[in-house]
Formats: sequence, structure tokens, C-alpha cells
Amino acid sequence: MEDILRTSGLTKKYKTHTAVDGVSISLKKGEIYGFLGQNGAGKTTTIRMIMGLIKPTSGQIQLFGQDAESGRKAAFERIGSMIEIPGFYPNLTAVENLDIHRRMMGMGNKESIDQALEQAGLLDTGNKRVKNFSLGMKQRLGIARSLLHHPELLILDEPTNGLDPAGIKEVRQLIIELASKRNIAILVSSHILSEVQQMATKIGIIHQGVLVEEIEQHTLQMKNRHCMEFKLSNDREAAMLLEQKLGIHDYTVPEPGVIRIFEQLSESALINRTLVGHGIDVAEIAMVRETLEDYFLSLTGGDLSA
Repeated sequence: MEDILRTSGLTKKYKTHTAVDGVSISLKKGEIYGFLGQNGAGKTTTIRMIMGLIKPTSGQIQLFGQDAESGRKAAFERIGSMIEIPGFYPNLTAVENLDIHRRMMGMGNKESIDQALEQAGLLDTGNKRVKNFSLGMKQRLGIARSLLHHPELLILDEPTNGLDPAGIKEVRQLIIELASKRNIAILVSSHILSEVQQMATKIGIIHQGVLVEEIEQHTLQMKNRHCMEFKLSNDREAAMLLEQKLGIHDYTVPEPGVIRIFEQLSESALINRTLVGHGIDVAEIAMVRETLEDYFLSLTGGDLSA
């Protein structure tokens, strides 16, 4: 299947600062590409280059199999986007706002408005003034606006930013339905790991401008393995005991006082006796599964609140 979007070595430099460094991503029809990274990691800069809002320092962008520079106008007729927090005329209705955009952009006919509102789950609120919309409804209306011309590629920059849990769920379900039922390719950037994990079919992790990983969701699930998690008094001495006394080498220390063991999972009692017998206090033992957050931290060493 042909890539809807492909970047190769995409780079953006500002004097001495490299905001994006050699990013190569690919996205096919019906896929949801979760572009994951801390705030300031380079997500928005990458998206702005793809959308032609800023010029790359180097690298290539292909849209629908064609070089973006030579065929950008034709390609953009097949792309919908929501890059910033969507702005609307608050005293106008959803229908009126979309109709203004449709006429300004020369898009389709009025029937496309109802279709876009239906796709975004807003058909029954089309005649409601936007000032009475919740933030989640405004985000969905922004997505509806990007759907007016029936795009094949949808680019959404932090679409759940600032939403409450109910709003996040609404937008997430909408994105999943657009990909699965409409077969739209969707690039969605986010710093919310749990959201990306729940919707993306492929995940690209960007850190300090560098794409450190591009991985299919099913492959990520295999990487996020089951393990025994021990909370204990001395992780350094515990690690030495695991290796020297029990021959355990497949373990991690995700934080001080915590060890995760990925082998001999049926030997928790033996491991506990060995640790306690050598003077290490064990406060808690649990079977856990590593998450996307654990994987992200292992790759970047980053602070997720950054």
C-alpha cells in the first residue's frame, strides 16, 4: 500500500538551534500515527513543515506519493488539519461557522456541512451558538471544519490539549472512527502517553528533535512485558543478589527502591526469601505490565511533565 505521507531526513535549524533533526516518518491509509513527545520536542515544527507553513532546512516530504514542493496545491486539496486551538465566531452557530469557512476556501456545497458535523458527532447541535459549546465540542467542531472537503489525510496537533476526561474520550473515539470507518490516514501529535496508546496504530517518539523510535502498536505491546515489581530498601544490593545468587539478569531499576524482574516469574517466593535473607526489606511485590510511559522513559529519560 502506498504511503499517504512520508518524510525523509526532515530537518529544521534556527541559527545554532536544531529544532528537528533528520525525522523520517511514514503513514498509510487508515492508520493513526501517534506522534509522541514532550512539549518542545519538535512535534509542531515537524507538522508545520509538512503543512508548508515553514520551510525545511533539509530533507524531503512526500504526500500521496508525490514530492510535496512540486505538488503541494493538489495535495492540500486532499488534506485536512487542525494545527492550533480552533477559533470560531462565538455568536454564530456551528453551521454558520462552517459555511463561512466553506465559502472562503471554495469547498464543496452546503451538504458537506451536515456530513462533516455528522462525522464529528455534532449534527444535533449544528444550530447551537458556538459560545455555548464546551471545549471538547469546539475541538470536535474544529475537526469537522477540517473534514469539509472529505480529506484522505488528517493532521491534528494536540487535539485533546486542555480537555477534561469526558472531552478527551469524545475526541479519541472520533479519531478512531474516522480512521476505521472512513479509512482516513491520521497524524495526531500529543504529549499525553495514555491517549496515544489507546488510539494509535503506529507510534513515533520524538525527543529533542530526533525521532528515537517508530514502532507498530502490536510490536509495542510485545515490548511492554509482564514482570514482577519489587519495592524494597536497597535496589543496588538487590540487583547484585539477583545476579550472583539467582542468576537473574533480565531486570530494570525504573526508579530508586524499585526493581522489575522479567524472568523466573513463577519464583517470586524464592526471590523474596533471598532478598529478605540478606537483609533487604521488601515492602511490596506485584505482577505488573510495563506501559508506554515506561517505554518512553527508557528511550528518552525524560520528564513527562516537561
